[in-house]
Amino acid sequence: MELSDLIIILCRPSEPGNVGAVCRVMKNMGLSRLRLVEPAPLEEGPIRARAVHAADVWEGARFFETLEAAIADCALVIGATRRRGRRRKALTMTPAEAAAFLRDRPGPAALVFGNERTGLEDGELQRCNLASHIPVDGAFPSLNLSHAVQVYCYELYRTLGPVRSVKGQWEPLDQERIAALARSVTGSLEALGFYRKAGREDQERFFRDMFSRAALNAGEAAYLKDIFAKAARLGTRPRPPAALSGPV
Repeated sequence: MELSDLIIILCRPSEPGNVGAVCRVMKNMGLSRLRLVEPAPLEEGPIRARAVHAADVWEGARFFETLEAAIADCALVIGATRRRGRRRKALTMTPAEAAAFLRDRPGPAALVFGNERTGLEDGELQRCNLASHIPVDGAFPSLNLSHAVQVYCYELYRTLGPVRSVKGQWEPLDQERIAALARSVTGSLEALGFYRKAGREDQERFFRDMFSRAALNAGEAAYLKDIFAKAARLGTRPRPPAALSGPV
């Protein structure tokens, strides 16, 4: 499944600011297909104001009188709800689990969210094939609608979106480069006369395991390598003769 296969459905939304914020978080995460079911009268100004540069998501939104009509072309429908009960789904998954479940499935698929104050009604959830919930603190489990949509969109983007490297992103060394660093460090120590007896192999293994646990990145490894190399150069440099003291 691809991001373009995913549809966000809002049932009975009543706050235009929330709808605009949903448009924004969708576009942040590469989603663009928005559907609204039985929305309350929504003032367009606040929607566009909260959408910021994602007004195109709002402009492309589709409107439906029933959830049944909104999901008619979907292969899978997931309802977002924290409530359990006899008329609710017996099983539920987290956003991350839902994203992983969708990864290898054909689309299209819909994620359905309920009204800001009441969430999904029993009948709406029954129209869904699966239920999903966001783990939250039980003392205050209610999330803002746009915040809930953001959590799902983020997990979907992480799982289904393009892999992009970000400048400064932490990327730990692989085992080959860790072993090379350990050899470099022990090589510098050997140049200082550190291993007059056997022991380099054991220390090389020690450094390799320690560097691996520390999850050093390439920049940190280069810096550490240079420190030991400079110490080796300074330690092996001929020292000037000591100055003579006393009267001439």
